[in-house]
Amino acid sequence: MDTANIERYLNSFGKQVVAQSKTTLNYKKGDKSKLEDSIKFKVITTTDGFTVQFYMSYYGQFVDKGVSGTEKKRTFKDYKNKVIASPYGYKKSKGHSQPPSKALDGWAVKKGIAPRDAKGRFLKRKTLTFLIARSIGRNGIQGISFFQKPLSLGLKQFGKAFLGSVKEDIINSLTTVK
Repeated sequence: MDTANIERYLNSFGKQVVAQSKTTLNYKKGDKSKLEDSIKFKVITTTDGFTVQFYMSYYGQFVDKGVSGTEKKRTFKDYKNKVIASPYGYKKSKGHSQPPSKALDGWAVKKGIAPRDAKGRFLKRKTLTFLIARSIGRNGIQGISFFQKPLSLGLKQFGKAFLGSVKEDIINSLTTVK
């Protein structure tokens, strides 16, 4: 059976989820992130049918689902729109209770965060980045469900339109006997 309509529909489904995920990340126009650039999909044909696989940078799952802190639990909404506790978290142990301060140094520079003393002189960012890292370790990072929401919307629309594509492929593969 020719499955061109099914494949075309699955490709449009994947494109829709990827485009909405990128939009949900909410970056300024022209200011793309590595995460936004990494979101992709692929339609794979298997012996059992088709699979739509989505890909993104490793840290995308932490942005999507959040990370619980040592003092505060974080949640996210999954593709079924259920509130679920984040599967990731900082633990109350040495070395794993907060992100590394060095990782926040570049972020502080990019955001223009510069600590100053009472006289207005610039101070070292090392203390500031440590305090921000400690706060993240305690409070965690709230998940923004940038991938879960578009996937949920796509799956809600999926059923009706997908059956239309299957119907078209079946009709196109039928031959008339005279």
